[in-house]
Amino acid sequence: MSSILVKNVLVKNELQNIYIENGLIKSIFKEAPNAKKVVEADGMNALPSLIDMQVHFREPGFEHKETIKSGSLSAVSGGFTTVAIMPNTSPTIDNEQTLIDVKRRIKESSNINIEIIPAMTKGLKGSEICDYKMYKEHGIHAITDDGKGVQDDDIMEQIFIEASKYDLSILQHCEVDSISDGGSIHEGTFSKDNNIKGIPSSSESMMIKRDIKLLKKHGGHYHVLHVSAKESIDLIKDAKKRGLNITCEVTPHHLLLCDEDIKNTNFKMNPPLRSKEDREVLQQAFLDGTIDMVSTDHAPHSIEEKDTSIEDAPFGIIGLESSFALLYTHFVMTKKCDLEYLIDRMSIMPAKVFNLHQNKIEVGNSANFILTNLQKEYTINAGTIYSKSLNTPFLGHKVYAMPIYTIKDGEIIYAR
Repeated sequence: MSSILVKNVLVKNELQNIYIENGLIKSIFKEAPNAKKVVEADGMNALPSLIDMQVHFREPGFEHKETIKSGSLSAVSGGFTTVAIMPNTSPTIDNEQTLIDVKRRIKESSNINIEIIPAMTKGLKGSEICDYKMYKEHGIHAITDDGKGVQDDDIMEQIFIEASKYDLSILQHCEVDSISDGGSIHEGTFSKDNNIKGIPSSSESMMIKRDIKLLKKHGGHYHVLHVSAKESIDLIKDAKKRGLNITCEVTPHHLLLCDEDIKNTNFKMNPPLRSKEDREVLQQAFLDGTIDMVSTDHAPHSIEEKDTSIEDAPFGIIGLESSFALLYTHFVMTKKCDLEYLIDRMSIMPAKVFNLHQNKIEVGNSANFILTNLQKEYTINAGTIYSKSLNTPFLGHKVYAMPIYTIKDGEIIYAR
């Protein structure tokens, strides 16, 4: 019988002891029993471990960018014990053979919960839907063509019909290709001043508008990945008022940065950093609950791939390791929201929306939590990043509350 005692830890601002046995929280109380292993928390805060519903671990096919192993280490160092991987690998996760292969790789290489979200259409080409019945037989609960929005209206309607039949959530990368038309950054003052082809906000909002009509017609659960534009927020807010089952997420970079902050290719992602006004609307929507959760869209690329022009560089940045600390620093420490609300958006709500295990620190629950010193300052630098890639715009930023321990099912799987 394995046991662990976390001593002198703050749980909801009260100094407690957490006793864990066989992976479960057996007791939270002042007087602690004996245990085979003791972790002296010295007044650190215990917080539910985090959940990210959109990451790219690149395996199979792009292991020079990231692997399931390196991505998992990146995740736990940021306090995540559950992530959802996207299907834009090589081969694409769109068939039974690849799905089984990725499951095997996860079992061999990862110590966290990894949800697989396979493709909506074969090869992410948007022309032929995948075998959703087979997905359901493999325990799949959601589908996406992340990285590409489904352009064909008839195909998208077919996806809604079949997804509803098998109770699959639809996660959509909302982008109308004919509107974005090969742009590199947001279409705004910065793109015009620097003579760079821009991506209009309407490329996102027009697809959301179409899909909301299909959601109203066919039902089901529709989730907007990495929302970025104020027009999109208006559409989502209205759809929620009408009782439609629509949810959305925002990335830390869209909450904290805008197109005026762009300095190099580590500021290039899709959707792009929008205007300062868009950022302000996103922040308000995050704080008022319109935005349901935070996801990082962790998208590693090698230094060589990013070391080129804005136009030629691939879209995407990493984010797992710094997301909680960045948002704690910029939202909780500035009193825009409290710590409990941030945890709700980064752990409780993703679990609720996607029917995952709740990482609440309560007796009887699995022991999935992080320990952090909320007052300790860190600097995000290349030497402390566990991902195989370094493509983040936040290098050099000072943050607080980086996870010091990450505990999953009663085992310490990361110690800073």
